[in-house]
Amino acid sequence: MSGGTGTLAPDERRLGGGAPIQDTRGDKIALACIYAALGLFCLAILYPIVYVLSASVSDTGKVSAGEVWLWPVGFTLDAYKAIFDYDSIVSSFGNSVYYAVAGAVVATVLTLLAAYPLSRKGLPGKGLIMAAFVFTMMFSGGLIPTYLVVDQLGLLNTRWAMILPTALAVWNVIITRTYFMVTIPEELVEAGKVDGCSDFGFFWRIVLPLSKPIIAVNLLFYAVGQWNSFFNALIYLTNEHLFPLQVVLRQILIQSKVDPSQMPDTSKLAQLKELQQQLKYSLIVIGMIPPLLVYPFVQKHFVKGAMVGSLKG
Repeated sequence: MSGGTGTLAPDERRLGGGAPIQDTRGDKIALACIYAALGLFCLAILYPIVYVLSASVSDTGKVSAGEVWLWPVGFTLDAYKAIFDYDSIVSSFGNSVYYAVAGAVVATVLTLLAAYPLSRKGLPGKGLIMAAFVFTMMFSGGLIPTYLVVDQLGLLNTRWAMILPTALAVWNVIITRTYFMVTIPEELVEAGKVDGCSDFGFFWRIVLPLSKPIIAVNLLFYAVGQWNSFFNALIYLTNEHLFPLQVVLRQILIQSKVDPSQMPDTSKLAQLKELQQQLKYSLIVIGMIPPLLVYPFVQKHFVKGAMVGSLKG
């Protein structure tokens, strides 16, 4: 039993600051079920990640034979060496980092500038503007009209073709608008006006410092979206020097496919097929590591910003 103001044991709670009460048998069973469900949920998420990491550095024969189920067997980096033999892998990695960072910054700025006015009561035509936003979320212009617009704007084969067409997500605008409505009360706006603060000055000096959680959420959403994006590159880019990492990884995977009719040596054919199988795991690891490294730094803001923006208001 814990005493004083220390942390209470799982079977001990206080009611109204009074003496601790013991959990009933039903409470303990429910708590055990919750922990079991959370444990299974974590296992379902972590196991595929651990397996892919292990398979990517295991011997190809051991992976094909099903001997790898958790930890690496027959450690080797042959798949990673095969991937990094491609000259374009480094430049494409740099392109993806650029698209993720620049795209996230541009999109977050546009989202904040769109969401804040829509969160204020005095904006004329707010309902009509919001309806127009939602309409574009429900109905897009289609692939061909979008391509023609990008072409007419002179964005084809430029880095802007990867950033501008997806620079604003209406769903993020809705979440951000709700966050502003909950955390920035009208009384604070009126107080700012009384002190002589302009609308832009209020947004810059008051709103932005109070909006770090939703800014972190938007940056993470947009950065991950840009990092995983490959379709726009296939449509708008033909210059290989501008390709993002996802497109180059796809090319590596396609080029590694083996045609049995052109490979009479069965032993060599089997080795190439095993290497191709391991390449899949290595490509998954290369694609998922950067977002996993970034997420811990924004996690504390992510929970607060996403919950406030999506559930309240």
